[in-house]
Amino acid sequence: MVSSGKPPKPAYARPIEVGLRSFHIVSMGLVLGGIAMGGTYETLRVPIYATISSGMLLLLACMNWGCFNFSQGAGYALLLKLALLGLGNLFEGARLPLYMAATVVTSIGSHMTSAWRHFSFTGRREADVRGTRPA
Repeated sequence: MVSSGKPPKPAYARPIEVGLRSFHIVSMGLVLGGIAMGGTYETLRVPIYATISSGMLLLLACMNWGCFNFSQGAGYALLLKLALLGLGNLFEGARLPLYMAATVVTSIGSHMTSAWRHFSFTGRREADVRGTRPA
């Protein structure tokens, strides 16, 4: 195994990521379902803030533990998701389909193969993730 020079991911990292991701999915589901049922910003304020804060904490955790990079496939999926959410904020009439599209993009980004998730568009190759690629 090739060393990347980075310390190993701490044992507690995975449970924290799973917990944050689960909380993020539940709160996002409340927002998406609330919008589908005619909810307003005022009625959805708590799940909106829960979604934003859990998403930011999840991103910070992944960046801190070295398992996320904006120049890789997962980073581009996240940027596309954020763009769709931003457009949904601007165009209220299209909010539900744009938020649904953002959900599809993020689901694909989270579940695509490691080779795609860590593909570096700047280097045009799969990135060396924590030195786990064979030499």
